[in-house]
Amino acid sequence: MNLPNRRGRCGPPGRPRAWLLGLLAAATMAVPGTANAAPDATRATTLGAQAAQSGRYFGTAVAAGKLGDTTYSTILNREFNAVTPENEMKWDTIERSRGSFNFGPADQIVGQATSHGQRVRGHTLVWHSQLPSWVSSITDANTLRSVMNNHITTTMNHYKSKVFAWDVVNEAFADGGSGQHRPSVFQNLLGNGFIEEAFRTARAADPSAKLCYNDYNIENWSDAKTQGVYQMVRDFKARGVPIDCVGFQAHFGTSGPPASFQTTLSNFAALGVDVQITELDIAQAPTTAYANTVRACMNVSRCTGITVWGIRDSDSWRAGENPLLFDRGGNKKAAYQSVLTALGGTAATSAAALPSAFSWSSSGVLMSPKPDSTHNIAGLKDPSVVYYNGKYHVFASVASSSGYGLVYLSFTDWSQANSATHHYLDRGAIGTGYRAAPQVFYFAPQKTWYLVYQTGNASYSTNTDISNPNGWSAPRNFYSSMPDIIRQNIGSGYWVDMWVICDSANCYLFSSDDNGHLYRSQTTLAQFPNGFTNTVIAAQDSNKYALFEASNVYKVQGGNQYLLMVEAIGSDGRRYFRSWTSGSIAGSWTPLAASEGNPFARANNTTFPSGAWTKDISHGEMLRAGYDQTLTVPSCKLQYLYQGKDPAASGDYNTLPWRLGLLTQTNSTC
Repeated sequence: MNLPNRRGRCGPPGRPRAWLLGLLAAATMAVPGTANAAPDATRATTLGAQAAQSGRYFGTAVAAGKLGDTTYSTILNREFNAVTPENEMKWDTIERSRGSFNFGPADQIVGQATSHGQRVRGHTLVWHSQLPSWVSSITDANTLRSVMNNHITTTMNHYKSKVFAWDVVNEAFADGGSGQHRPSVFQNLLGNGFIEEAFRTARAADPSAKLCYNDYNIENWSDAKTQGVYQMVRDFKARGVPIDCVGFQAHFGTSGPPASFQTTLSNFAALGVDVQITELDIAQAPTTAYANTVRACMNVSRCTGITVWGIRDSDSWRAGENPLLFDRGGNKKAAYQSVLTALGGTAATSAAALPSAFSWSSSGVLMSPKPDSTHNIAGLKDPSVVYYNGKYHVFASVASSSGYGLVYLSFTDWSQANSATHHYLDRGAIGTGYRAAPQVFYFAPQKTWYLVYQTGNASYSTNTDISNPNGWSAPRNFYSSMPDIIRQNIGSGYWVDMWVICDSANCYLFSSDDNGHLYRSQTTLAQFPNGFTNTVIAAQDSNKYALFEASNVYKVQGGNQYLLMVEAIGSDGRRYFRSWTSGSIAGSWTPLAASEGNPFARANNTTFPSGAWTKDISHGEMLRAGYDQTLTVPSCKLQYLYQGKDPAASGDYNTLPWRLGLLTQTNSTC
C-alpha cells in the first residue's frame, strides 16, 4: 500500500504502542449480510474457465432456437467462454434476398453471449453452401464481386466490436488429391483471387477482428488438401494479404485426430497465424480421442481456442454418432472429464483442502530497487506477479521521498530476478504522478491485459502484450469519484489497494481505507471495466489495524472456495496477513487463519534459511495457477511474493527500504 502525498507511517508511528495490545486482543471482524449473486461453483472446474487459465477459449456452436431450453442454456452459460452461431450468420439467414439483411437470430445469440461474458466467433461470410439461390445463380463476375463485398461489409459492420474473429471464407478447397479450390459460384466467376478479395474486404470492414480461413479434412499434414491450404496461407503472409488465423473443423471418427495433427497445427502457426479447432466432434466421444485433440492444441502456443460443434448429443448434426461431451439429458460424459483434464482442470473432489494453520519458508531478498538518473528509489513494494509464456512478469510500486510510481520486470527463473531490468512505467502513457499498488491480470473475454492501480482513484491501463512496458494505455478510472459509502466511513484513513477479481458472471472491485473497512463494488463480466456500482462494506473490524489494507481475493483451484487475505498490523507493530474463506466472492467470510496467534502469514510462522532479513510480511500477491481474471490459485504448495524490510529501519514511511521476497508453504498436504 502507498499513500498519495503522505509523509508519515502506515499504522502507528515509531515503536509499538502498548495501547494497541488490548485493542488487538479484543478485535473481531464483522461481515455485514448483503444480498448478492449465488456462489460461483464452476470456475476452474468448467471447460471455458480452465481454457481461460492459459489464455484460450473453449466454445460451442449455438442455435438461437434452443436458447429457451433451460438445460441447454444452463450448460451453455456454465461451461463455455465463447460461442459460434451454428447457422444464424450464414448467408441464407443473413441475406436471403438481395440487399435485405436479417440479423435478428444472430443478434439473439450475440446478445446472450455478451450478457454472459462469452466471446463470439462469426461463421461464416463466404461459403458455397447454405447460399441463397439468387447468389448461386449469378452469372456476371462484376455483379457477384459487388454482392460478395457488400455482404461482407454490411455483416461485419453490424457486428463490429461484438465479434472477435470471423470465418471469412469457409471450405474453399476440394477434397481428394488435387490440393486445389473446389468449384463454386465464387471460384467459377471470380477465380482463385476471390479468397484474397474477401479477406481484404473484411479487413477494411473491421480492422480489429481476427480474420480466419476455415475448412475440414485439413488436420493430416501429408494430405493434399492440407498442403493446398498451407501454400495459400504462406502466400498470403508473404504478400501481406490480411489473414490472422486458420480454423480446423476436426470432425473426427472414433479414432480421433491423425497422428500428425499437432505437427499440422505447429506448421501453420509457424507461418505467423493463430490456429483454432473450430467445429470439434468425435464419433462416440472416446475419451482418449478427445484428450489427444485438446492436448495437440495445448501444446501449440498459437492454438488459441477450441469450439465443439454443439452441446448435447441431441443438438449435433451427427446426433446418431453421439459425438459431443454431454448426453441427450445434459449429463457430462466421460469425455468431458478427459477434456477438462487435458485443459489442465481438475474435478472439484480432487482439491486438497486449505489447512487451518500455515507455515512458510522465506527466500532471501529476491528483488531490490534499481535507481537510475531520473528515479531515486528507496523501496520496491506491492508486487503483482503472473507466470505467462515462460516468464514471470512482476509489477511493483517504487517509493521515494518524492512519491510513488510503477515498475515492470520479467525473468524466467527466480535466480534471475535481482538482475532483471527495471522498466519504469512513467516513461510511457501511464505517465508521471502518483501511481501505486499494481495488480495485473489477463481479461480473457477481451483478450487484453489489465493493470489496476491507485492514483487517488481506482485506475487501470490496458495492454495487448504484457511484455511490452511501453504498451500500456493512459490511466482511466473505474469510478467518477469516491463512492459515497467509502467517503462516509473512511475517517482519517486513505482509499487504497484496489483489487479486481471476476467469476463467471460478475467482476468485483475490492478496496481498503486504513480505517478497518474492506469495500466491494460489482459490475457484470460483459460491462467490465465499466459499471462498478453497489459499493458495500464487505468486511469491517472495530480495530482498524486488524483489517488495515492490501486485500487479496483468490479462487481456490478445484472447488467452490474463495480465499480472502487482508494485511494487519500486529501488537508488535509488524505487518502480517489474516485470512478467511467463502463459497462466493460476495461473502460471507469464515475465519481461516485470522489471528495473531494463528496468522495466515507472519514472521512467527515463517522460517528464514538465508537469514531473518525482515519481521514484516507485507503487501504482495500469491503465485497463481493461471493468469486470467478469475485469479485462481492452487489449493496447496502455495507461494506468496511479498515485501519485507530491514527490522532496524525507521523514519519516513515513503523512504523505508522495502524489498521483495518469496514465501513457500511448508505444511502442504499434497
